[in-house]
Amino acid sequence: MHQELLDTVHALQWKNIGTERKEVLKPLVDFIQQKVNEGKVVNLNFICTHNSRRSHLAQVWAQTAATYFTIPGVHCYSGGTETTALFPKIAETLTDQGFTVFSIADTDNPIYAIKSGDNDLPIIGFSKKYDSPFNPVSGFAAIMTCSQADGGCPFIPGAEKRIPITFDDPKISDDTPDQAVIYAERSLQIAEEMFYVFSKIKK
Repeated sequence: MHQELLDTVHALQWKNIGTERKEVLKPLVDFIQQKVNEGKVVNLNFICTHNSRRSHLAQVWAQTAATYFTIPGVHCYSGGTETTALFPKIAETLTDQGFTVFSIADTDNPIYAIKSGDNDLPIIGFSKKYDSPFNPVSGFAAIMTCSQADGGCPFIPGAEKRIPITFDDPKISDDTPDQAVIYAERSLQIAEEMFYVFSKIKK
């Protein structure tokens, strides 16, 4: 793992997650623990409306937390109720926090490779619908990262479990002087919660 990313991780306060938020995260902990206990692959699909901001942050940080805590067989995905594009500020924020992010296809819906270390398998980031062929079709947990997607998608085909873990949209800061700060804060909040989740998993 890149040293700058390790520095970011070591500064996270996942041990200080509040009681109310722990209850929100518990179903995800239970889902992962059950799969680990059964020796099965853990497929997690983080879903938001546009698959442009929060769902990508959750996917990246969950995969990074699984790697950090050496939880085997974890595969993280993301999707939306519609396809747009990964918002450039997300790539910039992840870069600032220690990831290597580079474009592998420069189109209206760019495709990024996101790496936590020089020899680590990259996470492929691009906007897609939750039921894209890129994502698992069955046996996965659908983690709803925004209330709009949670309310707008009452049924996710193939999902073994549906888990609402919603986050405020950093989009509210777009075109304001606070944009960089708000995106960084949201990314770190999501990171802390994903690290809390994986810190609870017993191998």
